[in-house]
Amino acid sequence: MSISLRHPTERVCERCGRTERWDGTTESWQVDDDAVGSIYCIHEWDINGSFVPFEDHL
Repeated sequence: MSISLRHPTERVCERCGRTERWDGTTESWQVDDDAVGSIYCIHEWDINGSFVPFEDHL
């Protein structure tokens, strides 16, 4: 049995609607072109307890 660590690939700000996607090439979050959101927002990302970062491989 092995366990792998996963990470989110997209996130949305619950306050302003800004959407970002994970770019594996630059290893950073990139803003989607069509949803910049507010530059003054203190982003509250939609990451919650339902995301499970560890995955079992049986």
